[in-house]
Amino acid sequence: MLISSCNEQARGFALPEGDIEQGKVTYKRFACNECHSISGIEWKGESDSLQIHLGGEVSTRKSYGELVTSVINPSHKIAREYKQKGVTEEGLSKMKNYNEIMTVQELIDLVAFLQTEYKFSIPSMQYHPYY
Repeated sequence: MLISSCNEQARGFALPEGDIEQGKVTYKRFACNECHSISGIEWKGESDSLQIHLGGEVSTRKSYGELVTSVINPSHKIAREYKQKGVTEEGLSKMKNYNEIMTVQELIDLVAFLQTEYKFSIPSMQYHPYY
């Protein structure tokens, strides 16, 4: 395994800079769009399959390490809204394991592409008094 957010030895871990366009090619070649939807790429999933949206506006930053971990260890952290339909009976992610077939360069490029798809926005801190 390359990285684990629970592993103290992973501190300071960084992959080289990736190629965003090649990452987009990797996303399509590995058919990520059969389960994940992302702006600008046609979703190819079945009508009754689980569609997990990636990218867009988020209130917490998606770190480089989180994105790498999501690809190489998708069962590490599963969002609550996907825990019922997106996991096996053992509680593991249904995401395919690409660790034996994806090259390190493909991982680097894919993460570079995914990073560009997230837009961080600071949550509104407006005060709303009770009436």
